[in-house]
Amino acid sequence: MRIAVLEDEPNQMEYLVHTLEHQLALGDENVSCVTFERGEALRRALRRETFDLLVLDWNVPDLDGVDLLHWLRQYQQSETPVIMLSSRSSQNDVANALGIGADDYLVKPLRPLELAARIRRLLQRNRPAVSKAQERYGNWVFDRPSSSISVEENGEKQRFELTKREFRLALALFRKLGQAVSRAYLMESMGHDGELTTRALDSQIYRLRAKLGLYAARGLRLQTVYGQGYRLETTDDNIPDDAAPAA
Repeated sequence: MRIAVLEDEPNQMEYLVHTLEHQLALGDENVSCVTFERGEALRRALRRETFDLLVLDWNVPDLDGVDLLHWLRQYQQSETPVIMLSSRSSQNDVANALGIGADDYLVKPLRPLELAARIRRLLQRNRPAVSKAQERYGNWVFDRPSSSISVEENGEKQRFELTKREFRLALALFRKLGQAVSRAYLMESMGHDGELTTRALDSQIYRLRAKLGLYAARGLRLQTVYGQGYRLETTDDNIPDDAAPAA
């Protein structure tokens, strides 16, 4: 999981990163924080990078958290979850941030367990789970313990056995269905630890596309997005971009 943190006070930034990277118990999923001291720097990054969550401080230099949030929702049409942090506690300030598009609002000083719990709840709400071990996107079911994917088509069920890296790569793409995803995001999702090159990622994408049959005939298309990364998109109404939780 990749989190962008906007905070201009060094001690508070260190505290936030430590909390996010050590308190978030999300199984074997890596948690990586990318830090920003200025709103404009984060806005530039958001034009080309991909994040699972934004943690925004209200009061930062040049472009504050609320103005950045307004730009994100109004002009980027982004639905990336956002948690707003601030020492402001008035009802008007909280209502303003939530009205612009924040998913949650926390008043400083922060309590680490509460912050972690709110983030887990927010992310779970945005991930269509079949159970704690599985996620479903349309007729594609991801089973984390076995690193396998099952898909049912025309009454027949097919199962794909994947390596852990292949599974994490596929899951990252399906979680961002319909969205352009940066190469950096995909490499971090795979848990590359710095040794995976962009060329190696491209090879992994090529093999995964062939292995899962991610072509238009199957209702999915995995495309290269020039200058950014890849986008998995649907060509079939049976696989909605905003796949809902399975019953």
